[in-house]
Formats: sequence, structure tokens, C-alpha cells
Amino acid sequence: MFSGIDEVDWASMEHAYGPADDVPDLLRNLASDDPTEREAALDGMYGAVHHQGDVYACTLACIPFLFELAADPGVQDRGSVVELLTSIGGFDLDEDDEAEIDDDEVEGAANYAMAAAAVTAGAGVFCELIADEDRGVRLAAPLALATLHRHPVRVLALLRERLPVECDEEVRLALVEAAGRVALRHRPLAGQVAEWLNGLASRAHAPGLRLAALAQLARCSPEVLPDDVVPVVAGLLHEMRSAPSPGAARDGDRARGAVAGQLCAHERETAPEQEPAPGQAPAPGAGQTPDADPEGEPAAAAEACRGEQAASPTLVGQLRALSAQESAGRNTPWAADLLRTLHVGLDDRVGDRTALLADQLRSPDRWQRIDAVRMSGGLIRAWRGAYEELVALVGDQLSDPEPRLAEAASHVLEELFCLAAPAADALAARLTADPGDWVKTWAGGPPGLGPTVKALARLGDPRALPALAAALELPRVPHDVGSAVGRLGEAARPLAGAMRRRLAGVALDEGAYDRASPLLAGLTELRAGEAAPEVLRVLRGAPAYRGEWLRTAALRALGSFGPAARAAVPELRAMIRHPGTASATEAAEALWAISGDTDAVLPVLIEGLHSDQVHDRRAAAVALGALGPRAAVVAPRLRGLLAHDELWLRVDAAIALTEVSGRPQESLEVLLAAWERSRHVRVRVAECLARLGPAPDGSATAHVLHTELASVRRHNAMDGGYGSHDIHEDEKLLALCRRALRGTGKGTTT
Repeated sequence: MFSGIDEVDWASMEHAYGPADDVPDLLRNLASDDPTEREAALDGMYGAVHHQGDVYACTLACIPFLFELAADPGVQDRGSVVELLTSIGGFDLDEDDEAEIDDDEVEGAANYAMAAAAVTAGAGVFCELIADEDRGVRLAAPLALATLHRHPVRVLALLRERLPVECDEEVRLALVEAAGRVALRHRPLAGQVAEWLNGLASRAHAPGLRLAALAQLARCSPEVLPDDVVPVVAGLLHEMRSAPSPGAARDGDRARGAVAGQLCAHERETAPEQEPAPGQAPAPGAGQTPDADPEGEPAAAAEACRGEQAASPTLVGQLRALSAQESAGRNTPWAADLLRTLHVGLDDRVGDRTALLADQLRSPDRWQRIDAVRMSGGLIRAWRGAYEELVALVGDQLSDPEPRLAEAASHVLEELFCLAAPAADALAARLTADPGDWVKTWAGGPPGLGPTVKALARLGDPRALPALAAALELPRVPHDVGSAVGRLGEAARPLAGAMRRRLAGVALDEGAYDRASPLLAGLTELRAGEAAPEVLRVLRGAPAYRGEWLRTAALRALGSFGPAARAAVPELRAMIRHPGTASATEAAEALWAISGDTDAVLPVLIEGLHSDQVHDRRAAAVALGALGPRAAVVAPRLRGLLAHDELWLRVDAAIALTEVSGRPQESLEVLLAAWERSRHVRVRVAECLARLGPAPDGSATAHVLHTELASVRRHNAMDGGYGSHDIHEDEKLLALCRRALRGTGKGTTT
């Protein structure tokens, strides 16, 4: 084995972390008898040689040796090697991708193409491995064949021949999944695959295999799914619950397998954050500052992964440990994957998906309910629908003694905002029963409110007040207290005194921003003008470190207080003497909100429109719009910005022009064009349209609004990611669209 490996000039190549001269040792250790060495070698392959799915020259040079490893029956854990080969060779570069490749990406694209060709050329090996004695190899080989083999007709025949003689249930499911992959990659074969899958979905087969067949039908030929798919699947789940438990997956193969996609995805998700794409920044005044996401605590899954790091030295080990933990105690540990596949295939059939999840949430099997809670979150995040019953059932899980189930339910509910109303009583009951969960602490980060507290506060439910009051007495106030106070509105007024007291005690040193910003945010939301002296102290004493962010938060608070902050006027007048800067614009906004002195602030805001920084120009435009007709003199300057290259600046200028001129028609074309170009601006544009409504029947504006309301998919739904406020923002957009059509009221929704 490894003949010629030392003749390769590895030192002349590089991988993600430098020279590739360590690659021969990684390859040799993949064949080690020591499982720890094999795991570390696999981790190195994914972490450096195939980092984030990339293909380097050294990755290409590894391919022949990886095939040797996969084919040698004396090598252990060969299923992982087959998965690695599938990941290296399975990148599809379609015509659209090729058209978008620039000069800097040519070499990388060429490497992907060469890897696909090299692995495909050797894919005949997988035909033999589909019947290998090693169960882990048999688990990985079907997908490798479906992804890489040049002759899909032969692959499909091989899968069909193998299924009747394969005794392992999970390997049988892998064969069915591979057939679905063949149908997706080779559409002329989809009908043939669908016919076979329909046969497998009949009552003559085991419930797991039938569920797998239905999942793949949904994935590749959803049009041929039976009309009664929901009761059929519910019945299969009942049969699977009633079947004798086969025990854990043999020899840990399930925990060892299927790490390739997870590793590449995890590498991408944990890569250093990139600068926001142009045009995707939030509008100024949204309460966001750098490093200050008001609700940016780590996700529970990420925390779980971090928790494993202390026990396992490799990412491969962490993922395997998490997989083993997920599978422990499950009768059918693969069922969740099948159901997720089925849901993806059902796509916009929201009613069917909701009914299926409701049935799962009533299951006596806690694991089925955990899976259903998680999938309910995914459904509601991506699709609009009637979810009252589903949310109430998720709320029922909060009282379950299984902590993972209650925790999963609370995390789903915290994202729902007003949609969580059917679970309000369940949330309040859990809040009372578990005070220890009111605040979460994270290693290396500020504390945050627990999900149950946030979910209840986001409903505006005053039963969250005791938890918020307790949080304000902690040595370090949770970073998201301010946003929770804002959701409660006037019901949180009793907390203003505690926030003033804590703000008065904040030391104005390098840690001032972290300690003061939650308090400033809460006082801003309450418009607590009595706190003006404490806020002024912060404004005057802001330290150099993060001082600009702290002053911004203080200025927003003073502006929200209005005339109650009159004592700040001299300070603000001094700050606006340096026009063209961000702080001058923010000070001008606050000064106008407090004093209404248009003559003082207008020159500052006009100067801000000429800033070199797009963000500052946007802030000035938004502030000018707030002045309304008093700023009519700037209309020509705002018109000049309607053709600016920056989308967000065009939108802000168009909205401001509408406000100062009182003539919306000259801005509508820009606003509607921006709506169509970027989903990210829609809430901001809809706020303006709601103030202008009602939209005339048959107008372009009415057409855009009706089209949005008719869409089943949320406007901000993303594949492979989501934000904590996505559901709230989409529901807000829907409410604004309805308001713009009816013309009933002004302003924004909360």
C-alpha cells in the first residue's frame, strides 16, 4: 500500500494551513490500527487537506491513495474513507457556476473538475464495496455510487439487486436514499426510480423501508406521492414505535459514519465572519451597533458542540460523540433523517407538514417529539401558515420531565414572538417552575436571558417581569434585557428605577459599553425621561474604548426621552459643531427630538448627506425624513441620491424624499425597484408604503403588496441558515402590507 507516496513532492504543495508535507503521515494514519490515530488523521484531512470542502493540489494527489485505503479489507473505518472520497469528488459545477468564475477562482474550479474526474474514474471500486463485509463501508458505498459513477442505469440496477439480499436495515435505507440521488442527478431516470419507490412504499415491506421510500419520493418525484401521505406516515411511525427495539447501531457505525457533510458544513459555519454584503445592512436607527447584536447568544447546538470539545481533541470526534448521544436510547435513530427528507420534499405543502408534525408531537415517544419540535421550528421559520395548534403542542412539551425536550421547545418558542401566543400559559408555568433557567451564562461571553423568559417577554406578557427584575439585580446584567423590556412596553415601567440605579453605578472604564448598553436600551424603549441625568453622565464620560458606540446608545436614549431631556441641550449643541460626522448626526437627531430646533439641526444633517461614508449619509437621510416638511429644502439633494449605486442609500433617500416633499410618486419607482431587487429592504419599504396607504387598486404598489401576501414562503427564508428575528420580521412585513392596502393607520408595527 502507498506505493509511490514518497515520490510525490508534497512539500511543494499547500493545504489550508501551509505546506502539505504532513499529508503522507495523515494518509498512513488513516490505515492505523489505533482508532485515535485514525480519527486524528481523518480530522486533519477534513480540516486542512479538504478544508471547508476545498480541493487543493495536495487533495488531488491524495485520491489514488484514498482509493487504496477504501479497497483494502485490512483497513478499519473504511466507510469514512469512502465518505471522504465522495465529498472530494462530488462537487457539481453547473453552467451558471462556470459563468460566474472570475480569474482568481480559475485554479480552484479546475481543481474541483479534476477531483470529480479522478474520483469518478475510480468509482467502479464502489460497485464491489456495496457488498463489503464491513457494515460501515456498505453504509457509505451506495451514496458514493449514486454521486460519482458514470453509468447511472448500472448503479440503479445494482441498488435494486442489492436491496433484497441486504440484511442490515440501515444499509437498506442507504440504498433507497442512493436511488433518490440518482433520480435527482439524472432526471430521465426519475420515472423509473419513482416506480420502484412506489413499490417499496407498499404494505409488503417493513415500516422503516416504506418511510424511506416515501421520503425519497417526496424528494425526487413529489407529484406521485399518495394523497393520504400524512395518515400513511403517521401509521408508519406508530408501527415503528411498536416494533421491538433493535438496540444501538452495531459497533458504533452510525456514530462513525456520515461525518463528511457535517464536517464541511461546520468548517464553513465556524470560518471567520465576512464583512456584510453591500446592501444587506439594517437601516440606521435599528438599535444595532458593532459587536452588539441585542440577542446574539450562541445557539444551543453550538454550545453543545463546544461542550464536547473539552472531552474530544478532534472535530471528527466531537461530531461522532454528538451523533452517538443523539442516537442513544432511540428505537429507530435514522427516523429523524427520513422525516426531515420527507419535509424537505413536501416543500410548500404546509398543511400536510403541519398535520404530520402535530401527530408527531402527540406521540408517546419522546424522541419523536424532540424531532418534531425541531422540525416545527424549521417549518415555521421558512413558511407562512396557520400554526396555532402546532405552537400549542410545542408549548405542551415545556412540562415534560425530559430536559432536552423542554429545552428544544423553549428555543423554538423564543423565535416566534407573537406567534407563540397559544403557548403563553405553558411558558409562564415553566418560568415559575424553573427560576434557575431565567438567565444563561456562556463561557467567555456576557450572560443572556433564558429562552423561556425571552419567549414570554416577546409576547408582551407581564408574567416575564419577575425574571427581568431578578436579572437586573445580577452582578452583570444580561445583554438582552433591553430588548425584552422593549417588547413588554409600559408593563415594564416598574423596572425603570432599577435600570437607572444600575446605570448610575456603571464604571466608565473600558468595560462600560458592555455593562451600560443593555440598560440604555431598556430606558430608550421605555422613554424613561427621568433617567436623563444618568444617561448624560454616560454621554459625558464615555471612555475611548468603544466610546463611540456608547455615545450612540446614550444619544438614542436622550432622543427617545424628548423634552424630558432638556438638560442635555447644551451638550448636544456642542456636539453638532462638528458636522459631517456620525456623532454630529446622532446628536442632531437627539437635539431635534428634544427641542424641535429645526434651524440648529438642519445644516448638520445636510452636511451629513455629503459624508464620505455611506452609512453616515444614510443616517442623515433617515434623520431628515423624520423632520418631514420642515426639511423640504433638502428635496433636491435627496433626489440626487435616488440613482446612487448603494441600494440602501437609494431606499433611505427615497423614503426621506417622500416625507419631506409630501409627493410620494417621485419615490415609488425607486422603492418598488428596490423591493424586487432585494428582500432585505422590504420591511423598510413597507413601513413607508403603510404610511402612504391605501395603495390604489390596480397600481404597481398594490400588485407588489398582493404578491407578497400571496407568497407561502417567508420573504427572508434562507437555505442553511436563519436569524433569531426572521419570523418576527416576516410577520411584521405581512402586517405592513395589509396596512398599506387598507390605509388604516400610520407608522411601523412592533
